[in-house]
Amino acid sequence: MTGSGAAPGAGWRRRCSRALPGVLLLALCAGCTGGAGARGADGGSGAGAGGAGVGDALFPRLGNGGYDVRGYRLALDYAPGSRHLRGTARITARADRPLRSFHLDLAGLRVRKASVNGRPAEVTRSGTELVLTPASALPGGRTFTATVGYDGTPKTLTGGDTGKEGWIRTHDGAVALGEPTGSMTWFPGNHHPSDKAAYDIAVTVPQGYTAVSNGELKGQETRGRRTTFRWHSGEPMASYLATVAIGRFAVRTTTTGEGLPAYLAVDPTEAAAAKGLAERVDDVIAWESRTFGPYPFSSTGAIVGHVPGLGYALETQTKPFFDAAPDQTLIVHELAHQWFGDSVTPRLWKDIWLNEGFATYAEWLWEEDHGGRTAQRIFDDFHDGTDEESEGIWDFPPADPPSAASVSDPPVYGRGAMVLHQVRRAVGDTAFFTVLRTWLKDHRHGNADTKQFIELCERTSGRDLTRLFDVWLYGEGKPKRP
Repeated sequence: MTGSGAAPGAGWRRRCSRALPGVLLLALCAGCTGGAGARGADGGSGAGAGGAGVGDALFPRLGNGGYDVRGYRLALDYAPGSRHLRGTARITARADRPLRSFHLDLAGLRVRKASVNGRPAEVTRSGTELVLTPASALPGGRTFTATVGYDGTPKTLTGGDTGKEGWIRTHDGAVALGEPTGSMTWFPGNHHPSDKAAYDIAVTVPQGYTAVSNGELKGQETRGRRTTFRWHSGEPMASYLATVAIGRFAVRTTTTGEGLPAYLAVDPTEAAAAKGLAERVDDVIAWESRTFGPYPFSSTGAIVGHVPGLGYALETQTKPFFDAAPDQTLIVHELAHQWFGDSVTPRLWKDIWLNEGFATYAEWLWEEDHGGRTAQRIFDDFHDGTDEESEGIWDFPPADPPSAASVSDPPVYGRGAMVLHQVRRAVGDTAFFTVLRTWLKDHRHGNADTKQFIELCERTSGRDLTRLFDVWLYGEGKPKRP
């Protein structure tokens, strides 16, 4: 994710730091005791309650324990005029242990009915926790299906700095943006990046509107005055990367030079400024594939909305969302996330620098390869404070955000990129780019953490890099110029 407040004709972009709304932050960061999810074991069956949260220090109640989601099948019907959303979520998961009940994350919306394995389930709610109690306990190690029918006006979550996420109304429709918690505003699920799954998303909208989502368009059907778009994402995806964009888009389908199907949806208001978008996406995909290794998904593309005041772009899987026509550098950043963040996803939110530091360093490498400043010069400009994006990068160590509200703050971007440049200087280009490609290959479509990255750097280079990471990744304050 990056800020995208580009001045006309300029490459300047404002990084966007988005504080979570106070009420939601309290709900997500509260202790995990009490409430519907704190029931004990079920009689003599040995089945207990699934956990509320997965142990993420920044978001203790985000995600849920006791099961692993394998796939989501979402059927959505949206009326832009009334802003009413009606949905059915069919969730296929595997129980890690015997479960008498389990949690899903859902903010707002009214649950109309729920079932587990085709039988009605008891529903209780507390804050963003939705608890389902099946008619009979779920055996450990077995796959089950939960179906939730729901409706209402989905929420837009607004932070203290006016940042927005969740279901966001646009001038002619809506867009769903989920980092870090907004996906729970439009479908129930296990909304933590450690539980990735396949997705099938069908969206029904008034005729004349287009509904864009992740992956490949598998079908489009109009009945009466409403059209249904059916999207499929076969590669695993974290829920914060799922999106639905609804509007009167101009759509272009093409194929990249890499042979990838590309789907580009542009708000007509941005059409002139976004001219040549397909070619720029193609150029960046080709360069990043040469630099990082094979593109990790079955398709690519982009969504360009017209959302004045949103202030950021997001790396929604296979189709990054831009709030306005992007410049080349912003395209580089969001497409780099398809490798760093989307394919290889952090295990916990404190490792978000593995997303943003890598995508920011991709910008530096692009500039270095395309006649601009060298990565070393950019590093020096950040260290000196002369780069316009260096403000605030020393506020905290990039691998240790102090709170949930700081996961999108400058240190995880600029200083995260500086860490990578220091590794490159220490081990040399051959070892450094071997590390990047090995990282992406070993953890393709999975989750990984900072400890694993450090171990890979040391194993590949044969060097002890403890001092480097202690100073640049975990150290407080501004280190001396190396």
